[in-house]
Amino acid sequence: MLRQTAHFFSVMIVAMSVLASSAMASGCYTKSEAEAEQGIRIHSELMVIGLNCSHLMTAQGENLYVKYRAWTKTHQDIFAGYEDTLMFYFSRNGVKSPESKLNTLRTTFANKISLEAAKMRPDVFCQHYGGRIERAAGLNDRQIRDWASTFYASHPVSNPICTR
Repeated sequence: MLRQTAHFFSVMIVAMSVLASSAMASGCYTKSEAEAEQGIRIHSELMVIGLNCSHLMTAQGENLYVKYRAWTKTHQDIFAGYEDTLMFYFSRNGVKSPESKLNTLRTTFANKISLEAAKMRPDVFCQHYGGRIERAAGLNDRQIRDWASTFYASHPVSNPICTR
C-alpha cells in the first residue's frame, strides 16, 4: 500500500511538471500568476486613491493615504509574494529586467486609475472610489487573496490564463 501511494505521488509530480512546463512555454499565466497581477493592480489602484483623496476623505477619522499605508504594512507579505511571483514569471519568459517590468506594470495600473481621477472632479472621484480603502482595510489575508483571484472582464490580466 505504501509503495502504491509513493508511486501515485511520483506520477502526480511528473504530470504536474509536464503541465507546468507547457504553461511556462506558452507565456500564459497560471492562476497564481494571474492572482499576483490582480493583487498588484489592486494595491496600485488603492495607492492612487489614497493619494488623490487624502485631503478630501477619511476612513474612520484617518487620512486615506495613511490608512492605505497601514494596510500595506499589515499585508506586506502578500504583496511581496505577488511581486516575487510576477518577477519569476517575467524571468522565465525572457524579460531582461523583471523588476523594471514589474515597475512598468505598476505604473500602468496607477496611470489607468489616475486617468479616471483626471476625468472627474476630485470630490466625485473620492466619493466613488474612496470607500475601497475602508473596505480593503477590513479584509484579512485570505479575503485579499480571494479578491485578487476573482477575475473580471472589466479588469483583464495582461496575459491569458493557462487552460491546462
